[in-house]
Amino acid sequence: MVAQLLGLVFLFLPTNLVNFITYAVEINPKWEVVYQETSVYGVVGKAVILECGPTLPDMYIWSFTMPGTEAIRAVVYDLGKGERIQQLAQTLGQLTVISNSAAVSIENLPLAAHGLFTCQAFYDIEQEPKVFYYYVHLTVRVPVSKPYLLMSDVSPVEGSTMWMRCNLENGTGPIQYVWQYETRSGNISAFAQGNTNIINVTNINRNHTGWYRCVASNAVNSESSNRLWLDTIFGPDIPQIDVTPYSITERGYSALERETVSLLCQAQSNPASQYVWFYNNSQVYTGSQLTITKILRMHTGDYACLAQNTYLNTRSKKTISLTVYYPPDGSPSCSVEAALNYTALRLLCSWPGGLPSPSLHWTGLVNTANTNTAVLLPSEGLNSNSLFTCMGSHLALKQSIECSTRTYIPPAEPECFAYVTNNKQYLMLSCSWDGGAPKALLWWEGPDGLAKGGEENSNILILRYGTARSGKPYTCHAKHPLLVQTKTCRLTLEAPVLLTQRRVVSVYEGSDVQLTCNLRANYLPVSEITWFNNQGVGVLDTSKYALLQTSAWANLTVRDTDETQDSGEYRCSTSNAVGGTEINVTLVIKRYPMPPNVTLVKVMYNSRQRNEVELEWRVENEGGGGWTGFILQHIWVSEQPGRRGSNNDSKQETEERISPPDWYSNIIQDPEVRIYTVGRLTPTVTYQFRIMPVNHRTVGHPSAAKTPAEPRYNVYPAVIGAAIGGMLFAAFLTALLLVFIIRNRNNNPRLHDMLFGLQHSQSRENINFPEDELEGRSEGGIEEIGGSSSPGPTMALPRAASPLTTSPASATPTTSQAPPPGDDNEPVSVTITVKATGS
Repeated sequence: MVAQLLGLVFLFLPTNLVNFITYAVEINPKWEVVYQETSVYGVVGKAVILECGPTLPDMYIWSFTMPGTEAIRAVVYDLGKGERIQQLAQTLGQLTVISNSAAVSIENLPLAAHGLFTCQAFYDIEQEPKVFYYYVHLTVRVPVSKPYLLMSDVSPVEGSTMWMRCNLENGTGPIQYVWQYETRSGNISAFAQGNTNIINVTNINRNHTGWYRCVASNAVNSESSNRLWLDTIFGPDIPQIDVTPYSITERGYSALERETVSLLCQAQSNPASQYVWFYNNSQVYTGSQLTITKILRMHTGDYACLAQNTYLNTRSKKTISLTVYYPPDGSPSCSVEAALNYTALRLLCSWPGGLPSPSLHWTGLVNTANTNTAVLLPSEGLNSNSLFTCMGSHLALKQSIECSTRTYIPPAEPECFAYVTNNKQYLMLSCSWDGGAPKALLWWEGPDGLAKGGEENSNILILRYGTARSGKPYTCHAKHPLLVQTKTCRLTLEAPVLLTQRRVVSVYEGSDVQLTCNLRANYLPVSEITWFNNQGVGVLDTSKYALLQTSAWANLTVRDTDETQDSGEYRCSTSNAVGGTEINVTLVIKRYPMPPNVTLVKVMYNSRQRNEVELEWRVENEGGGGWTGFILQHIWVSEQPGRRGSNNDSKQETEERISPPDWYSNIIQDPEVRIYTVGRLTPTVTYQFRIMPVNHRTVGHPSAAKTPAEPRYNVYPAVIGAAIGGMLFAAFLTALLLVFIIRNRNNNPRLHDMLFGLQHSQSRENINFPEDELEGRSEGGIEEIGGSSSPGPTMALPRAASPLTTSPASATPTTSQAPPPGDDNEPVSVTITVKATGS
C-alpha cells in the first residue's frame, strides 16, 4: 500500500500540480489533503528557516516555484531512506535540513530564493495515511545600501533649475527618503521627504549654497549618504568704479596732466570676479585697481572696467570718461590742395589735439579765421615755388608755433606703362606723375569712347585680359593747377610677334637638333612661350626634349632624332593681353644612305672543340665608303645529338631544351674590321651566322646565313710523303727481286724469261748494279767498234748475252771461272768467245 501511495504521489507531482493553478490536490477520492499557507520574510545574505509541520513526517518533499511561473521543481525530499538534496537547491542558498524535522534552513540567502516553497508531508503511511501541503511564501528582502547623493549640477547657476537624486545600489521597497540641508554654521534641517528618490529645485539662488545629504530607509535598515556641497554660481553684478582724486565734470571725470590717478573696480560674483581695464576699447590692465602715475594727455578717453565670471563665462561692464587737459602735440600742419577743378589752390592749416583747441591763422593773407583754416587762392598769378606760412598758439604754450607749405609743379613728365595681373584676368594701364604740390590730376581716354575719371598723382585703367584694342592708342591726361595746358602720355598695345632662325630644319636621324623661337621686342609682356611637338602636344623637359627659355625666347632641343617619330611641324606659341600668335617650324629627319652589301667569305670553327668560330667577310665597293660598322648575328639551328648521346630520348630532350626564338647580335663599331672571332659557343649546337652593314642608324641587307665549317687538316704533305716512301720501298723490293732473279736465272729460267724475254732472244739485259757490270764483263763477248781497216788497238764494250747461247763461229774451248767471293749460289758456267782481228 505504501508503494502504491508513493506511486500516486510521484505521478501527481509532475502532472496534475503543474497543470492546475489552484492548490487543490486530489490523491484519492476517499482521502482529504490538508493545506496550510504561511509567509516568511528573509534578508539577503542572512539565514531563514522554512517549517514543514510541527512533527517529522514519514516522508516529505520540498519543492520551489519561481514567481511568475507555474513550474514546480523539487528541492529536497526524504522517502524514508534519508534526505536527498537536489541540484536546484544550490541556486537557492546554502540549504540544509534541520535534524529530527522536515524544516529546512537556508543560509546566505540569495535573492533567487524569493518565491513559493511547497512541502508535501506524509504521515501514518502504514496505517491511515495523512497528507499535508505546507505552502511557505518566502519574501527575500534586500537591506538598503549606503545611498549616494547625485546632483544634476553641483554648481548651478543662479535662477536655474536642478534636481537631486538619492541613488541606491540595493534595497527592498518601500523605501522612504529624507533630504537634509546643513548650513555653513553646522545646523541640519530636513527640507524634503517622500518615497521618491529625486526632487527638483527651481529658481536656484545664492542662498541655496550649503551641504546636502539624503537618508534612505526600508523595513530592514536605514542608511545616510555622504554630504555634498552645493555651490551656487552667480554674478558678476554691475561693477562700481571709484576714482581718486575725485573730480567730476559734465563730460565725466577729469585730471590734470602728470597727476597720479587711481581707479578701483568692485563687483559681487561667485566665483570671485576677475577684472580687466580697457582704455578706449583697448585692454591696458588686469586687476581690480588701475593706477596711472603721471597721467599724460594721451590718457584722455573712456576707461571701462570689465568684471568676468570665468566659470559662467559671464561679464558685466561699466565705463567712465576721463579727460586730461593738455596742449596739442607737435606743431601745426600745413598743406595745399587743388580746388575748383584744378583752377585754384586751397591752403590748409591744422593742429589737432589739445584742450582747449589751439588758435591758427595764415600770415600775409586776409580774411582768414583763427581756427583750422582753409584758404582758397586763385592759381592765376601764382608762381611755382611759392611759400605760405600758418601760425598756431595755445593757452598752455608760451610761444606760438608756425608751419609752412610750398607749391611747385611736378618734375619730369607723366609716365605710362602696362602690366598684367598674376592670374591673367586683367590688363592694368598705369599712368603716374609723381611729385608736385598740390598733386596733379590724371585721367584716361581710350578707343571707342573708353574713359576713366581723374585721380591724383596716379591713375590705373583696368581692362579685362584680352579685350584691349590692338594698335589703338590709350591716352593719359595730366593737369596741374599751376599749368594752363594739360600734359599727355600714350600707350599703343600690340599683339606679340614670334621669329625663328629657320622655318625648315633638316638633320640626319640620331643627332640632336635645336629649334629656335624668339619674341620680337614689343611693349606688352607676354605669357610663357610654349612649344608643341609634331603631335600637337605641349612639350616639357623630358629625356626626349630639352627646353631652354627666358621671357624673350625659347629654344627646343629634340634629342636622338628619329625619322618616323620626330619629323613634322613643331609649333611655338605665346600670347599677351591683346592677342596670341604662333609660328611653325618644319623638322625634316633624313635617313643615312643604305650601306653596301657584305658577304661572308669564311665561317669556320677554330678547333675541334667547336667553341669558337672565325668569320671573315668582304664589303662590296670597298673604296666607296658609306658604312660605320657591322652587326654580326647568329642563331641556334639545332643541337647535334651524337655529341650529347646516342639514344633518341636524349636527342628529343636536347631539341626541346634548345629552341632559341631570335637572332643574337654583336655590334662591331670599327668599320675597318673584316675578321672577327665569336667565342663561348656551345659545341653541341649548330649555329648559323650572318652579317649586316650599318651606316649610323641605317641597317643594310643581311648576308646569306652560313653554318660554320669544320677545320681543314693539312694532310697533303703526309700523303705525298707516304706515297714517296711507299714508292721507294716498292722500288727497293723490286730491285732486290730483280737481283734475286738475275742471280738465280738458271734455277728459275721461266721467271727470268718472263721478265727478260724468251730463249734465243737478242734483247740485252740492262746493268743496274755494279756487280751486274762485273758479271757482264766476265760473261759477255767483246764487240768490235770500228772498221777492220782501222789502225791501232780497238776498245771492246761488254755485251750481255744469254747464258744458254754461244757464238756459232766459236772454236775455242770453254773455261770456267769461279764465282765471286762471298757468293753462295751455285757456280754458273759462262762461255766466253774471243775474236781477235789483226790490222
